[in-house]
Amino acid sequence: MRLLGVDTPETRHPDNPVECFGPEASAYTETRLLGRRVTLERDAELRDIYGRMLAYVSVDGVRLNDELVRLGYARFLVIAPNGEHARALLAAELEARLARRGLWGAC
Repeated sequence: MRLLGVDTPETRHPDNPVECFGPEASAYTETRLLGRRVTLERDAELRDIYGRMLAYVSVDGVRLNDELVRLGYARFLVIAPNGEHARALLAAELEARLARRGLWGAC
């Protein structure tokens, strides 16, 4: 599965090194999701070119995609036509950048 609207630092790409703040982003996401019931929200495209499901993921009523960007664990990335929450995600990134949260302060 691929989270819509976000680009997290690489940690498992076979040809690229681990990126700055990647381990922290992975650890946070795992902690936030492990053993939790989630709700998936789809956008215009159901799958990417690799066949992965595309979705926004909510945990306890909070959209994880936005949370990752707001806390600086991910960058805003919208690939058309999947832009349902683009404005909220952009606002979250601007907030994180200004506060130098997460990768914006570490990298």
